[in-house]
This record gives sequence, structure tokens and C-alpha cells, in this order.
Amino acid sequence: MEKNDFRILVVDDEKSLVLLASRILKKEGYQVMGAYSGPEALVIIKKFAPNLIISDLKMPEMSGLELLKKVKKEWPEIDFIILTAYGSVENAVEAMKCGALDYLIKPLKNPDELRLAVEKVLERQTLIKSNTLWQTQLTDGLPPTNVIFAGMENVWQQIQRVATTEATILLHGESGTGKSLIAKVIHQLSNKKGGFVELNCAAMPETLIESELFGHEKGAFTGAVKTKQGKFELAQDGTIFLDEIGEMPLAAQAKLLRILQEKAFERVGGTITLTTNARIVAATNQDLKAKIKDKTFREDLYYRLSVFPIELPPLRKRKGAVEVISEYLLKNISMRVGKHLETVGEDALELLKSYSWPGNIRELYNAIERAVILAEDAQTLLERKDLSFIDLGEGSGRQGPSVKDHLDELKKLEDIEREAIEKTLEITKGHRKKAADILGISLRTLQYKIKKYGYKKRG
Repeated sequence: MEKNDFRILVVDDEKSLVLLASRILKKEGYQVMGAYSGPEALVIIKKFAPNLIISDLKMPEMSGLELLKKVKKEWPEIDFIILTAYGSVENAVEAMKCGALDYLIKPLKNPDELRLAVEKVLERQTLIKSNTLWQTQLTDGLPPTNVIFAGMENVWQQIQRVATTEATILLHGESGTGKSLIAKVIHQLSNKKGGFVELNCAAMPETLIESELFGHEKGAFTGAVKTKQGKFELAQDGTIFLDEIGEMPLAAQAKLLRILQEKAFERVGGTITLTTNARIVAATNQDLKAKIKDKTFREDLYYRLSVFPIELPPLRKRKGAVEVISEYLLKNISMRVGKHLETVGEDALELLKSYSWPGNIRELYNAIERAVILAEDAQTLLERKDLSFIDLGEGSGRQGPSVKDHLDELKKLEDIEREAIEKTLEITKGHRKKAADILGISLRTLQYKIKKYGYKKRG
């Protein structure tokens, strides 16, 4: 966390102290607001959402200790430093027992005392945020941030700045650049306590997308046998990720615009107005401005969605990313399929770097997975021969295969995927949940693949 993202509320009935402390901390680059009583501080907290409160201990109306207890009960994540003119051990101990991190004696003899105390809190919160993100990524099965953002450190910096705000984010990038992963990282870094809810607008029939987004009442249409909550209700106090937003029908776009403007909506067939505080992250690989000209995307919705647009570069433009991502994928895929591959050999890495990866990370994943399957069981080093199916294309220099070659390659990878699914289902005797766990995909994805490939249990 950077200083200019760190918010501090100074509370004291002595206005001169509030002004002095605010001046010192603002000069250091922090965001600072002041309050002159406990009740006023409670009002400001709801709007300002401070990371740290520095409060006097003895104040009229509400003491600093009472304020501390109220804040810790409702906002336990906010840290506290107590200011007191009564530097007794009893006062300090009582404040620390109630959750204060530190205390300072008034009057402040040296501004450095205040600076140092605040810096310690900043370091503490930065470390907690980093550890929380790491643990959540392990739990959710996400790669570490150094892998996700390899070769696009500027994107990582932007996300760290915007994640804790309420701003709507529009991710734009080619297919396979990891937009869904990045949306999950944004959610993890945010202050949202609710869940992460995802909807692929391109995968949803036009007749059902409004029901999926906003829910429906029983009897709203044929097949609506019971009331259903929509994605926006499920994402309450969380994040809703709208992938392929450019494919959303115009009717649904109008309702989405209303949510962005008023935070309100009705279920399909309903009359009760519901509200949502879900944070919207949208993504597309299309040129939305071109779709606006074609009148297939609303211009007003575009500007509402792109409050904070982030451009994701393709893999071919991310220096050093292929090596970092390949090593990570190799170890994880090897472990999943029972191989012992530990690293990518120099010749193999040279080949991977030479290819242009028109399918971006998704294509790289497929290639590494196929190479792992082809490698000998006893191998510990991924070799160039294991990647022999990658053809740089004769006469094309180092820019990758032709479009026709690439399409042929995708068909081959599809065959590998089909074979892997069929073999895993045979091993698990058709147990889909176990098969999904072994393959490292969700049960829903596996069911979709089974339907796609027309798999039928043998025997």
C-alpha cells in the first residue's frame, strides 16, 4: 500500500492539534481528514473509510476509549493510535486491551514521533494485505501475483491503486490474456466482504441473460417455477464480473445502465425495487467504440463502465512473461498428471519465446499441458522435442505459424483435451466430481465439456 492510498482520520477537540497533525501527515503524502469529536468522527468514517484513526483519549461527548470500542466493534480492520496528555501506564494498557496499536503523549515533542508511529501502521497493513492476498490465492487456486502480472507491472500498479475504491473497471485485452484472473485479484484486494460472482455474457442466451443478472419472480415466464435471485443479488457487498460485456443485448444494457446510475433494479416479472452495492468489473476483447458506431452497444453505458479502463497487453508484448508463466504452469500441470518435470530446458524455452502465442496464456497453457503429456515419465526437464508440435512457420521468421497452421493446432489440442477427459472419467468410473478435481477444472466446466464432446460412459 502506498502513502497516497493510506487514509488517516485525526480526532481531537483541540483544533490546533488536529491542524498540526494533519499538516505533518499530508506533507508525508497521506490522505488526512480531521474531526473535533467522537460523534463527528463516526459520521466521517462512513464516508472516508480511514485505514487509521489517531484520537485524543480525553474528549467531551465521547472519550477516545469509547470511540475506539465503537470503531473496533463495527470496523475491526481500522487501526488506532491514542493521543493522551495523561501518560499513565493504566491509560495506555486499557487502550491497548481495547485494540489500540500504539499511544503518543501530548503535546507532541517531535513530529518524527508521529511520522514513525504512522509508518509502522502502514507497514503492518501492507504486510497483512499481502499475506491475505497470498493466502486467498492459495485457497482459490489462483497463481501468485508475480505470475499473473509477469511482464505487465504497470497493470499491477494500476490495480493496486483502484482495487480499494468503488470505481467500475473495464478490462480490455485479447482473448486469453487472463481477464478473469485479474478480476478475481481486484476483488481480493478490495474492501468488499461479499463474494465474487461471474457471468459470461457471450455464453448466455439472450432470452435468459436478464433473468441471470437480475433474477426473476415465480411465474414471470414459462419455466419460472420458483423465485430466483440474480447475479446482482448474489454479489451483494461483493464483486460481479461481467465477461464479454460487448455481447450483452441492448435491452439488458439499459437495465445495467440503471444499476450503475441508481444502484437499483427489479427482478424479471417483479414490482419491488431492490438495491445493490456490488462492485462491477467488466471485460471485453472487442472494440466497444466500434460497436457504439454500429449501434450495438450503448455509448452512455460505455462511459459508465470505463470509469477506470485497463488495457491488458497480449503475451507476445510482455517481456519475460513466457519464461515465468511456463515454469509455473509446468510444475503445476506436472504435479496434477503425475509427472516429475521440474523446469523448462534452455532449448525448449527458446522455442516458447520464439512463438507469437496468438491465443495468449490460454494457448500457452494448452501447449505446456500437451508437452507434459508427451514427455517421458522419468523426465525432470522439459525438452524441445516435447514441444515439436509447435511450428514457427517456414518463411515467417520468428512470428509464429500462419492462421491455418494455428487452427490445425487448436484442433489437435482439442483432441488431447477430449482424450484426457475420457481417460480420467474411465479411471474414476464416471465419477464426475473426482474427475474434475484430477483435471483441475470445475464440475460445471467438466459437464460442459462432456456435453460438447458427447462422452458416454462405457459398459
